[in-house]
Amino acid sequence: MWRPHLVATARLKYLGIVDALEADIQAGRVSAGERLPPQRAIAEALGVDLTTVTRALNEAQRRGLVSAQVGRGTFVRDEPGGDEGAGAPLDLSMNIPPQPSEPDLRRILPQGLAAILASPSGALAMHYQESTGAPADRAAAASWLTGRVAGAASDRTVVTSGAQAALFALCALLLRPGDVVAAGAVTYPGLKAVAAQQGLALAPLAMDGEGILPDGFEALCRERAPKLLYLIPSIDNPTTATLPADRRREIATVARRYGVMLIEDDPYAPLRSERLPALAELAPELTWHIATLSKCATPALRVAYVLAPNPTAAIRLATVLRSSVLMAPPLSAALATRWIADGTLDDFAAGIRAENRQRQSLAVSIFSGLDFAADPEGHHLWLRLPQRWRAAEFADLAERAGLAIVPASAFAVSPHPAEAVRISLGIAPDRGVLEEGLTQLSGLLAQPALGARAVV
Repeated sequence: MWRPHLVATARLKYLGIVDALEADIQAGRVSAGERLPPQRAIAEALGVDLTTVTRALNEAQRRGLVSAQVGRGTFVRDEPGGDEGAGAPLDLSMNIPPQPSEPDLRRILPQGLAAILASPSGALAMHYQESTGAPADRAAAASWLTGRVAGAASDRTVVTSGAQAALFALCALLLRPGDVVAAGAVTYPGLKAVAAQQGLALAPLAMDGEGILPDGFEALCRERAPKLLYLIPSIDNPTTATLPADRRREIATVARRYGVMLIEDDPYAPLRSERLPALAELAPELTWHIATLSKCATPALRVAYVLAPNPTAAIRLATVLRSSVLMAPPLSAALATRWIADGTLDDFAAGIRAENRQRQSLAVSIFSGLDFAADPEGHHLWLRLPQRWRAAEFADLAERAGLAIVPASAFAVSPHPAEAVRISLGIAPDRGVLEEGLTQLSGLLAQPALGARAVV
């Protein structure tokens, strides 16, 4: 059986896994027909999360290196490099927004870049920028943020190369190894990765259908004195919960009472029709608000904005960013500024919102009678499994059927997460493909659990 390893020079971890597998196949260290280890075993061997391995195996199938066989597993193909995409699994694990027909990203992205480069100041978009972001980009970001955070100002705004880079830099700026960070009992895996890298202690908070419980947050403040609370207040990843206005006010009050800093990671707010008060409005002196364009436009931009508590704090964050990512990609930042000015960014959010509604309606019809949480304007759902199923077992079964989903363990902060899986609806190329995949998942749920034994 293949011994998983990484090609260290690969641009991304999942590509490092694929490159290592391809090299081993070409060198004869792995034979045609060999069964690969289960995804969880590969993840544990390499010290990466399950979604990274899922992406790697999807790419391996796209390259024609392996094939998935229902009920058996993933095997090295007899003739690597066959038809690209043949038998490729449906990836319902990556939380990417669906691309609406209008605006057409493939059409307007090159048009926008060409217009920027043809402008009198276009050459500046190919130069190094300040780590806070170019003044025009900061001003545009503040203007866009004002729609959800009253009082957003350009001198408090930092342009970053994506929300994950912002989160890593914020934790490096605000925390020290051993500091306690409060988060939901299940939370964004990117936070777990940052905590592991920086030696932070994650403390789980109880959650219900509306998000974290303020009473539990206050109890934790008394018992463990967390330095920071991380939360996704709108369409939480993975639970899809949205904190109502009164609960947001309670959380802000508790944070102020105990002097706890807040990271408000709010990528899905532009997709919701209802505007709720941001924590950056309720406790501006404590809150760092992260707003990425990955969920309301496209992850291809690699642009996110951070609203700091004050101008001095924004400069301090830029200092940390300068030592890591240096700056946001200038062309992408300039394109985002252009889309903010001409309304394209809002059009993207509206188009994605409309497509999400269609896909969520499809999921409701297929999963009728099942226990799941979803926001009609979001692009993922949280499926709580029937009692006979364990999440890891169901995810393994889905993998063997050519469907990639993410079990609760990938998000868990507490030791015993709910038996649930996150299913992302956005990456499927169209609703027909999505319908086929969701129908297949529903059928798998009706099967006996893998651990079940016949009674004799």
